[in-house]
Amino acid sequence: WATRATQMLLVSFISLPTHLPRVRVVAPAAALRATVPAASEGEATIAAATRIGSYPPPKDSDYIDRLCRGANGLFARTNFIPAVAEYVRLREEDGPQPLLPCASDALQSAEVRRALWERLTSPPCTPGLSRPVWLVIAASVPTALGWYGYYKFSIEEELFHDELRRSGRATGCGGYGTLFPFVWSFLIGGVGLLAGLPGADLLVDAGALWILLGQVNLYRRVNELHGESGPLWTKDEALLEPPVYAWWALLPPPLDVVVGLRQVHFLARHWAAVRGEPWQGDPVAEEFFPFISAPRFTLRQFARTPALWFQFTADWEELDWPLLQDPSEGAPWRSPFEWGFLWGGAPADPAP
Repeated sequence: WATRATQMLLVSFISLPTHLPRVRVVAPAAALRATVPAASEGEATIAAATRIGSYPPPKDSDYIDRLCRGANGLFARTNFIPAVAEYVRLREEDGPQPLLPCASDALQSAEVRRALWERLTSPPCTPGLSRPVWLVIAASVPTALGWYGYYKFSIEEELFHDELRRSGRATGCGGYGTLFPFVWSFLIGGVGLLAGLPGADLLVDAGALWILLGQVNLYRRVNELHGESGPLWTKDEALLEPPVYAWWALLPPPLDVVVGLRQVHFLARHWAAVRGEPWQGDPVAEEFFPFISAPRFTLRQFARTPALWFQFTADWEELDWPLLQDPSEGAPWRSPFEWGFLWGGAPADPAP
């Protein structure tokens, strides 16, 4: 299935037009619907790219909001290609049509391929677009993670403007403020390393640290959004829990990939619910790798429960090893980088 999906996506890259036809999107859920002032035709300035002028100014004492807006606006100025800046500008008008079922035989349909192409090439939108795990993997693998970089930029921009639109306050740095410091640090630091300049390695390390902390912050925000939109698509009490442990981003592979895939899935479910789009299923997240769509679990639960690992381990018995049992008692503890007081006193995570 994955091979077939990748082949069809590569064919669509060549055969489908690159323009995005204007189509009607399903209205988002009323509880979360909001709008952003429309951009003028041909707007390609930095102010249009960041749209900070559309929102109330940050409070002088709110350093998080000021940092996030400042980082986004500063690094938007390093996008020196006006056509690119215009292309990735947030769209609040009609977006791509909803995704259709992703079965391998469905990919033969020109309508399905067109919907996929529109979703893959769409600029950031408001409300944000639902990009399921299977689509992210199918587009990222053949492009050597190139498309994943665009995915990362897009979701950060969508969340940045969603926060400002709904609360007038940003707790994330947006696509520019999150991705561009990392990119420039690696480009400049890499050239410095080749030239033997002192301190170039520190610049590379700083870029890596920035993107890592941004990933932790992304998981925190996905947890918050899930608390708002989860009741719109599930009644399962276990699934209504915050889906990810934000600090798992600091773990080594493959555990950081586990939490990353879960973020992709639950953010896709969030935007599908907000837009009122029917969920067409995700075989990668819901069948092949059950841990992606499962209710939140601890590290010990993941290690001792083969049913979470793969589709073919679904019937394996749970491992009854004392080392993998969760503590029977103990108070919640505050995990690394859970600086909840900065965002209004987020509750402590239970022990993972």
